[in-house]
Amino acid sequence: MTDVTRILNAIEQGDAKAADKLLPLVYEELRLLAAQKMSHEPPGQTLQATALVHEAYLRLVGKEDQSWDNRGHFFKAAAEAMRRILIENARRKRTNKRGADMGKVDLKAADLPIETYLDLDDLIALDEALTKLVAADAVVAELVKLHCFAGLPLVTVADILGVSTRTVERYWAFAKTWLFNEISGGEEKSIR
Repeated sequence: MTDVTRILNAIEQGDAKAADKLLPLVYEELRLLAAQKMSHEPPGQTLQATALVHEAYLRLVGKEDQSWDNRGHFFKAAAEAMRRILIENARRKRTNKRGADMGKVDLKAADLPIETYLDLDDLIALDEALTKLVAADAVVAELVKLHCFAGLPLVTVADILGVSTRTVERYWAFAKTWLFNEISGGEEKSIR
């Protein structure tokens, strides 16, 4: 059992001081993930990597009913928290800056620009498609969250999901195609 897993178990059992020990152990890794994700955001982004990490961390340890099985589970929860924060921020900006009546952006590229630049409308369209993907295949959706929103490399995602790197690469290829079809209005493909 790693130090992180031990501390997560202590937090789950109600040890208030354990949360203070957790942040120094995971902060740098979370900060690097957030910085990587924020580097793909458009210029002029008001949300900084540090703020993203802090907000995600507060959401994770601030809940009364949190429960993590291990380090990988914690980072899955962190990826989900970061995704939600970025989506909330994008929706807030779109509403305030561009008006709430904007339609979906038609993606004409052969591949989703997930790993590069996504504007606010693309990010929201991705989130809506991801919500549908969760219902169709939760494991593939989890991969997208970990890779796109937390910025984890596919090798790390494979480790967290407990599958081979090759399996994650197949899932990733499927996810990109499925999401592209969903966002561009193409016919929905069957899962795997």
